Amino acid sequence: MTRNLLVECVPNFSEGRSPEVVDAIEAAIRSVHGTVVLHRTSDADHNRSVITYAGLGNSVVESALRAARIASERINLNDHRGVHPRLGALDVLPFVPLSDTPLDYCIELAHEAGRRIWEELGIPVYLYEAAARKPERVSLEHVRRGEFEGINEATRSDPSRYPDIGGPHLHPTAGAVIVGARKFLIAYNINLRTEDVSIAKAIARSIRTSSGGFPAVKALGLSLPSRGLVQVSMNLTDFEQTPVHIVFLEVMRLAAQSGVEIEESELIGLMPRKALEMAAAGLLKLHDFHPDRVIETRIESVLIG
Repeated sequence: MTRNLLVECVPNFSEGRSPEVVDAIEAAIRSVHGTVVLHRTSDADHNRSVITYAGLGNSVVESALRAARIASERINLNDHRGVHPRLGALDVLPFVPLSDTPLDYCIELAHEAGRRIWEELGIPVYLYEAAARKPERVSLEHVRRGEFEGINEATRSDPSRYPDIGGPHLHPTAGAVIVGARKFLIAYNINLRTEDVSIAKAIARSIRTSSGGFPAVKALGLSLPSRGLVQVSMNLTDFEQTPVHIVFLEVMRLAAQSGVEIEESELIGLMPRKALEMAAAGLLKLHDFHPDRVIETRIESVLIG
């Protein structure tokens, strides 16, 4: 690689119930000079953690390798249970361009990280989104369909399910890592005051793009047994096409049709300030709103020029 530009990385790990394990993974990420951890969240029902970090390309890749090593040593998918789909101990590893970093650079990083994960750790890799080498693997949900158990079995007889790098079979305890490059997305969940997961699944089906719902929305309906709730779990892949508040209002409307109220919503990781500004303007019905009407944004634009 000829450049070293600013990149965000948002790895998802199949562990949300052992803080000690997640602490060790976070420490591995932080151990690389030039990497800054921005946020961390864990969910016991999902049995999943997301750590958001950023840095220059080379340091971001090195942090990913160190995190993958700890995850493979401390997480055994044969013992893992949670409501969220998963394929690997380090399940998903997306590289996201920041500032004026081109997406092509993140594709290079994804391929480099995938190669090293296989060569140094012996964990096979699937490539998705902009880093995909096969059109049918652009979609994360398509790559992960069947999860660890189903894909592990499929690779024994179906070459079309072989990993893109390494393999052909999965690692016996760490599974495979799904590595990709993508633009910024918002991971956003809405929890409903009911234990009837069919309501959440019906709402998810109604709003997601693949079922004819909103553009740039991926959604699942999940149960949260420890909280006595159900969840509409979403990735908003283009919040300017479908803003957060539009999704929230539609979920609230659909839930109300079933006599159910929203308990709360959750942000997983980080979101751009613009998304909050759009939500506030939309909910308040502000006429002719522009981000420069936010005083901090206006001050920054004047001072930075």
